Amino acid sequence: MTKVVGIKFKNGGKLYYFTPKTGEVYQRNMPVIVETSRGVEYAWVAHPEREIEDSEIVSPLKPILRIATQKDTEKYQEYEAKKPEAIRICKEKILARELEMKLVDCEFSFDSGKLTFFFTSESRVDFRELVKDLASAFHTRIDLRQVGIRDETKYLGGIAPCGRVCCCAGNMPEFKKVSVKMAKAQNLSLNPSKISGLCGRLMCCLGYEVDYYVEAGKQLPKVGAEVGTPEGKAIVASLNMLKMEVRVKIDDKNGGWIYKDYPASELRFKKPCQQCQNAQTQGDDEEDIAED
Repeated sequence: MTKVVGIKFKNGGKLYYFTPKTGEVYQRNMPVIVETSRGVEYAWVAHPEREIEDSEIVSPLKPILRIATQKDTEKYQEYEAKKPEAIRICKEKILARELEMKLVDCEFSFDSGKLTFFFTSESRVDFRELVKDLASAFHTRIDLRQVGIRDETKYLGGIAPCGRVCCCAGNMPEFKKVSVKMAKAQNLSLNPSKISGLCGRLMCCLGYEVDYYVEAGKQLPKVGAEVGTPEGKAIVASLNMLKMEVRVKIDDKNGGWIYKDYPASELRFKKPCQQCQNAQTQGDDEEDIAED
C-alpha cells in the first residue's frame, strides 16, 4: 500500500496520483503546487490523502511541492486573465498565415516557461512559421498541439441536448468508446441528429446504461416475434425494458388488432441460445464503428 493524494488540473479532468508532502494536511478542492513532466503546475486536490494498492500506481510518483499560497493563486489568476488576449493574438497570426486550423484554447505553464495552444484541423498543418510569429509576440517557448473534435468540446464545454453541461466537460475524466450498437441495444432512434452530441460524434452517455439494456434484452422476445400469452398467440409490437413489459397485438378475428401489455414473465417464447447471442454480438461489432 502507498499513500497518495488524488490531483486534478481542471474541472472534470483526469485524476492523477501524487506523493503527499510530509507534515501537510490536504482537503478536497484545496489548491496545490505539484511537479509534473511538463514542469511546475497549479492544481487542486480531488481526493485527500489515502492508501491504495501498488498495482494502481504508475511509477514513479511525482511529489506535491506545497499547498498553494495566496501569491501562487494570484499568479494563476493572472495567467487565466491573459488567456483571452493570447487567443486573440494567435487567431490573428493564423489568419495572416492563412492556415487551415481552428484555435480551441491556450494554457500558460505555471513557471511561465511555455505557452501551449490547442487547435483542431482536418489535415496536417505546417505551423513552423506560426510558432516563430507567436514566440516573437509572447517571448516564451511555444507549443502547438492538435486535438480531436471531441477534445474541442471538452475544452469549450456547452449545454448538451439533455439540458446539462456536456459530460466530457463536466464529469468525465477520460473518453470511453461508444458505438452505434449501444444505441441499438437501447432501442434508440438511429437518426444521427438524435444520438450525436455537440461535437457531432456519438454521445458519451450512450454507454452509461447499455449493460442493463443488453442483459434485459436477453430476457425479452424480439419485436415482431410470435409469443404465447394467456389469451393465445400474439405478435410483439414493442418492448419496455425498464418495466420488463411487452406490448403485443392479438388478432381480433375481424381484420383488426387488439393491443395489450404483459409482464415478460407471463409470456411464453423461445429465448435465443448463448451461442446465437454471441454470434449476433460479433456481427454487430463488425458492423459498427466505435468512436474513441
